[in-house]
Amino acid sequence: MGNTLLISNVTIVNHDEIPFKGDVFIENGRIIKLSHALYDKAEQYIDGKDKNWLLLPGYIDMHIHGSAGHDTMDATQKALHQMARSLVKEGVTGFLATTMTQSIPAIEHALVNIAQFENNDDEAELLGIHVEGPYVSKKRAGAQPVEYIILPSVEQFTHWQQLSKKRIKQITVAPEVEGGFALIEELCKQGVLVSVGHSDATIEEVNKAIALGIKQATHLYNQMRPFHHRSPGVVGGVFLEDKVKVELITDFVHSHPQSVRLAHRVKGATGIILITDAMRAKGLQYGDYDLGGQTVHVTESGAHLSNGALAGSVLTMEQAVKNMKAVTNCSLQDLVAMSSANAAEQLQLATKGRIAEGFDADFVLLDQKLNVQKTICRGKVVFEKSK
Repeated sequence: MGNTLLISNVTIVNHDEIPFKGDVFIENGRIIKLSHALYDKAEQYIDGKDKNWLLLPGYIDMHIHGSAGHDTMDATQKALHQMARSLVKEGVTGFLATTMTQSIPAIEHALVNIAQFENNDDEAELLGIHVEGPYVSKKRAGAQPVEYIILPSVEQFTHWQQLSKKRIKQITVAPEVEGGFALIEELCKQGVLVSVGHSDATIEEVNKAIALGIKQATHLYNQMRPFHHRSPGVVGGVFLEDKVKVELITDFVHSHPQSVRLAHRVKGATGIILITDAMRAKGLQYGDYDLGGQTVHVTESGAHLSNGALAGSVLTMEQAVKNMKAVTNCSLQDLVAMSSANAAEQLQLATKGRIAEGFDADFVLLDQKLNVQKTICRGKVVFEKSK
């Protein structure tokens, strides 16, 4: 395969413009031209004529622990490569490898491992790290092991950022715990995306965290103080603040379909980021798996610890997008916002989340039922659905 590619006769979909039928010319992994009709010679062609294909920016999963039998916390190069390789099947072209609450050596081992990682051509791009825990609330631990939850420390995080070679892009914090506000203030100054999550914060504490610069909420509804009309909690706080985008797991296990609709009604497409929060059992058969040293029972009703707590998901981004469309009947533009453009904005990825000249050639090609037909990373076809 060469390094020029012409994609023609597809419907090009961005989050903020009317979809149009057109062609895209790619060279060396970048979009060089797009127009209603291009006649450039290329080394490779994809023609969507008579197929009614949709071309969307590739999906970005900001919150994923594992896939295909592997997990970020395995802290091996093999695990990261296998995850990155498996994700392209679901239309994902970029992701944040997500850590979890564990012993300090285990977290540091994972960070050092990611710092050394280099993508292969046939993989979704590892865009950085999402540190989930250990600076969270013991009351809202969920599947984060309580024994490893510790108080926030700017000094410790600074060390972690050095170990990771500055690849930590997002951190989930409970602002109300001792030292939480100081950490939020410092990390927001550094440009790290701070997300409120696994938190028992009151609305006043949430508002203070927002004033200090948090811009996201980790898996809305799950492991956060719920909404009550006399105490709006984390859910009420993030619902009301336009500056805050919310992660949403649309597997209908983590949130009822009507709760997904409610989030879409309140936050709109600009305020939602679809994530999977998937663990290592994604793509594998039902059975028992490990998550941070805990046994997770994976059945048709999701992934749960023995005590019944949800332990991540086995959701794919392909299904997340389909489910969002099914319950809200939102537009294709809205789906682009929620599956890639918002994530690119939050992570300050200036050349991702959009199909435009000069942008990275990261795409997912869908049929009309939103089934992934091809995934293209950096201008290279890395997945094709078998006929």
